Amino acid sequence: MNAPSAIRHYLQFSDFSADEYAYLFQRAALLKKKFKGYQKHHPLADRTLAMIFEKASTRTRVSFEAGMYQLGGSVVHLTTNDSQLGRAEPIEDSARVISRMVDLVMIRTFEHTKIEAFAAHSRVPVINGLTNEFHPCQILADLFTFLEHRGTRADGTPDPAFLKGRTVAWVGDGNNMANTWLQAAEILGFTVHLSTPSGYEVDQSVAGVRSGESYKVFQDPMAACRGADLVTTDVWTSMGYEAENETRRAAFADWCVDAEMMRAAQPDALFMHCLPAHRGEEVEAEVIDGPQSVVWDEAENRMHVQKALMEYLLLGRL
Repeated sequence: MNAPSAIRHYLQFSDFSADEYAYLFQRAALLKKKFKGYQKHHPLADRTLAMIFEKASTRTRVSFEAGMYQLGGSVVHLTTNDSQLGRAEPIEDSARVISRMVDLVMIRTFEHTKIEAFAAHSRVPVINGLTNEFHPCQILADLFTFLEHRGTRADGTPDPAFLKGRTVAWVGDGNNMANTWLQAAEILGFTVHLSTPSGYEVDQSVAGVRSGESYKVFQDPMAACRGADLVTTDVWTSMGYEAENETRRAAFADWCVDAEMMRAAQPDALFMHCLPAHRGEEVEAEVIDGPQSVVWDEAENRMHVQKALMEYLLLGRL
C-alpha cells in the first residue's frame, strides 16, 4: 500500500493527474466486479464519512452512503437544517470540529468558495459532491462509463488511452457539468464540443482551462453533435436557479437532444445525462430511453468510482 503523504482533497477535476485517473478507473472496475460478485471488501472498516448537504440529492446520497457501507465504513448524514452549518457558526469552525470526529467529508453545496473554506480548515480529505461551479464525481463516473462501454482492453479493464482524440458533445447550459467536462478534456486528451444558448456560455475563467485546444464552441447544437463519440446534457434549470425556469425554457428550446442530433453523431455514439431528466425538455424520451443511452449504468457507476475515490484519499494506491 502506498498511503498519501499529506491530506488530499477532491474539489474539482483538475485536482488529480491523468495517471491518478488511470488508477481510479482501474480500481473502480475492480470494486464494481467485487460488488457484482458479492465479494466482501472492507478496507475502510472503522472509518466514518460525514455527508453534508446544503443541496438535496437522491443519487449523491445513495451512492456515497451505500458505497461507504460496502467499503466497511459508517456514515453520518447532515443537512443545514440539523446542524450549525445552516445557522451562525462560521464554516471554518464547523470544519475544525467535524473533521476531528470523522475520517472523510463529502459536501454538496452552492458556492464553491464554501467547500474551499471548509477544506482549508479540515484535518481530513474533503470531496466535492457538487457545487454551483463543479461536479467532478459525476464526470468521473461519466468517463468510467464511457470506457466501460467503448474503451476496454482485451481483459475487460478500462483503457484510459482510448479517450485521447475522442469527441464529447455538450448540449445545454454552461454550468458546473460543462466546466468539469472542460477540465477533464484538458487533462485526459479529448475534445469537448460546446453548444449553449446565447447568454448561457461557459465562463472560461471559472472553468479554469489553460488553453482553448481541448474544446470548440458551436452556436448550432446539431453541428456540435456532428461526429461526436458521446453526446451529453443536463437539465436546463439547475437547483438554485428555479426563478429563471420560464426564461430558460424559451432560451433552450433548440437545445433538446433528439434523434436527429444522435444521428449526426458517430453511429456508435453514446448518450449520457447526470439525472434527474425532464423528457421533452433537454432530451427526448426516444433518446434517453433508446439503445444509445447508458444513463442507468452512468448512475450506478457514481457509486463505484466514489468508492475508488474514497479508498484512494484515505489509503493511497492499493
